[in-house]
Amino acid sequence: MEKKLVPYSVYLPKEYYDKIREHAKARKASSLVRDAICMILDGDDTHKAGYNKALRDVVKIVDGCKEIQPFAFKNKFLTDILVDQINELEMK
Repeated sequence: MEKKLVPYSVYLPKEYYDKIREHAKARKASSLVRDAICMILDGDDTHKAGYNKALRDVVKIVDGCKEIQPFAFKNKFLTDILVDQINELEMK
């Protein structure tokens, strides 16, 4: 059975638009975007796992940043504030 495809427009930041254009030269742009959207909407854990890993990597960088460790606001260290906010972004 052939799947019917319908067009859909999306606004992208210029840097991503340029990257998609590069894929378009090799006739891969549509399938790249379609596969990414379908994966996310179908609940594929690959995207979520990668996203959450990136957040964990950012937390490690913030925790290890010696330049911001001594700063505190309202009796809470800046590193703790940032880590708490980053952790709130985690996908469940």
